[in-house]
Amino acid sequence: MKIGLISDTHAPALGVHPPIEVERALAGVDLILHAGDIYSADCLDWLERLAPVIAVEVAPAPVIGDPRVAERRVISLKGYAVGLVHDLAIRGVDEVQPGHLARAFPEPERLHASLHQFFEAPVDVVVFGHTHYALAERHHGVLFVNPGSPTLPRQTRRLGQVAILDLSGPAPEAEIIELSTLV
Repeated sequence: MKIGLISDTHAPALGVHPPIEVERALAGVDLILHAGDIYSADCLDWLERLAPVIAVEVAPAPVIGDPRVAERRVISLKGYAVGLVHDLAIRGVDEVQPGHLARAFPEPERLHASLHQFFEAPVDVVVFGHTHYALAERHHGVLFVNPGSPTLPRQTRRLGQVAILDLSGPAPEAEIIELSTLV
């Protein structure tokens, strides 16, 4: 099972729909997870042309109340528990950026306890957004993926990233896709 991951589309402020390169990057995925800063249901409708969409958003937001959107969730996919949230505000880390989790959680017990407290369930994969910094890192058996932003990576207006989460192998894997390579 291949899952398209996207976050921080900021539509319509940065365009009514995501850039067309998103369609190319996510072609053929079975599901799309949107990790927040959506702003408009039109964005979800556009993505849903590609695959079913499950999303999260921070309240208050115009898309809260859309059946595809919750504030935080844990989804069971192919036997894996996937935690989906916009801002991964777990105890011990101010903002999750590349390399921060390894420094903040040298012991697996502390990481797993923090995640369990945050999601109210154990998770195998965490998908989040908010920082606009793409990352795919595994820590103590948990895969963390921030797909970045397709429109505002690292807070700079240009083509950014999305990600693909692959659950078909022996362990979950994620790949960050630079949209500029698909032009």
